[in-house]
Amino acid sequence: MRARTALCLATVALFLTAAWTGNCFAGSGLAGTPKDETVAGAVSTRTEAAWTAVVPQSADADIQADTASVDNGWNARLEEAGPAPTEKKPGQHSSSHVGIGVKISTLGAGIETAVPLAAKANLRGGVNFFQYNRAIINDGIHYAGQLQFRSAEAHLDFYPFGGFHVSPGVLFYNDNQLTANAAVPGGQNFTLNGTAYQSDSTNPVTGTGKLDFVKVSPSIMLGFGNLIPRSGRHYSFLFEVGGAYQGSARVALNLTGSVCDTNGANCVPTSNSTVQANVLAQQQKIRNDINPYRFFPVVSIGFGFNF
Repeated sequence: MRARTALCLATVALFLTAAWTGNCFAGSGLAGTPKDETVAGAVSTRTEAAWTAVVPQSADADIQADTASVDNGWNARLEEAGPAPTEKKPGQHSSSHVGIGVKISTLGAGIETAVPLAAKANLRGGVNFFQYNRAIINDGIHYAGQLQFRSAEAHLDFYPFGGFHVSPGVLFYNDNQLTANAAVPGGQNFTLNGTAYQSDSTNPVTGTGKLDFVKVSPSIMLGFGNLIPRSGRHYSFLFEVGGAYQGSARVALNLTGSVCDTNGANCVPTSNSTVQANVLAQQQKIRNDINPYRFFPVVSIGFGFNF
């Protein structure tokens, strides 16, 4: 306020000084003389003196202080605001384009990859593999079995909140199967569908067996972890539980050789209609034993990295 008052007074003084100087020039007969520079110097000197008289040094200091105050306030606000935040907020798209993970699950060892579709959705796909050999005996029949898991899967990962996700999907290639070579040493008893036989000593029973499922199986998974975290992290820990509906098992049991009664007499080839009926019934028995696994449980844990 003091600075504005001083400025107004200085303006009035300037006009009064100019008027007084003009009157003096007119009265002295010097108006229109060629010494313009002398007159201009006089006017400038008197104007300066008038300004100094009206606006004291304290007012000038106030003006400078006010200007500095405004500048400091503006700079302080800029410093408080700081640089624009770069951290991603929940729900924003990640700057990463691809996520890759490795995992261990009841489907075997797996590798998977994911790409973002939206702020809360990814498309994920992967492959799994596992192999295990084991000899087993069932109803007196010796099986040299090989358990082989091979599958390919795809999921739509939806994240309703945080890292929790619901993932409907499909095993679009389900090659999980059990194969075996079957044999019954000659002279040893075994059963087919509850009927007792003895393997012919001269033509012992041998064969093959296979258990598998349909190639395409729908699945559903629930879990925590995101191959492409929206927080901007480049790594993630993954955990999932769920299952794939693979339906009833398909069982094939093929036997060759000859079977006899438990005393080793009355031997007939396994192609005999009565023996084949018992073979088919044995297949159904195995299918019923595996039936609880038509919804195959999946538990998975893994680690991912994105870039």
